[in-house]
Amino acid sequence: MALRSEPTARQLRLAVELRRLRDAAGLSAKEAAAQLGVSGPVISQIEAGIAGLSEKRLRRLAANYSCADEALIDALVAMATDRTRGWWEEYRGQLPTPFLDLAELEHHATYRRDVEFMFIPGLLQTDTYARAAFSSRIPALPEDELELRVRHRMQRKVILEKPDPVPYEAIVHEAALRIRVSDRVTSRAQLARVLELSEAEHITVRVVPFDLDGFGGAWSPMMLAGGAVPRLDTAARDAPDGTGFINSEAQLGVLRTLFRRVEAASLDPTRSRDLIHRLAKEL
Repeated sequence: MALRSEPTARQLRLAVELRRLRDAAGLSAKEAAAQLGVSGPVISQIEAGIAGLSEKRLRRLAANYSCADEALIDALVAMATDRTRGWWEEYRGQLPTPFLDLAELEHHATYRRDVEFMFIPGLLQTDTYARAAFSSRIPALPEDELELRVRHRMQRKVILEKPDPVPYEAIVHEAALRIRVSDRVTSRAQLARVLELSEAEHITVRVVPFDLDGFGGAWSPMMLAGGAVPRLDTAARDAPDGTGFINSEAQLGVLRTLFRRVEAASLDPTRSRDLIHRLAKEL
């Protein structure tokens, strides 16, 4: 099998999980290779994400590593054998790779959650709002790349619009609802769009109001994407310049706690919609 020159974030995540299983088994790469009947470099290539592996070989590795978590093994097999070429592939070579990785992550997610303090979450943005947000980048983006980023962001919404949509929860600070990335018309249309989406059964929108006492929340954007099993959950920072992925269990634990803290501080969905309605009327 040819080696990959640029593994995707999903392929790298598989590689990380296989390395974790080997470490937990107390085996060196050389020992793991000997048990699998391959040369030493093969294990290193697999754990670097530059070499793929078959279902049979992955299950043999899991057995050699004494992994008894069948749900995890099945999820890793799905990752290893996935041959999906999604809509995001049309942007390869045109947009930075993290944009494609984020779309692929969302495509496979079992749920999506966002916390935003300064911007409307990308999955809820109108194209006009997204264009204004991307236009604020310094240095300014070339017009063709600006349009590519806007189009890519709009296509990401497929996870919310497909027949079996992904459950989605967005927690937005009141500041993000009030900040005008462009003009009143854009802001009014954006708030109307958030209200429209919040009526969907699979979408929950909560607002953290300004008049909340003692709120020491996250104060930075957070994104969580559910994996096939909790161990494969991923956190990320969705920003105009790209996305950084987080998958260590310790960091994921911290971010899950922060999300619950911000969620507890937010208004319930009904009161959140009432607040958004009021803000829209003020424009």
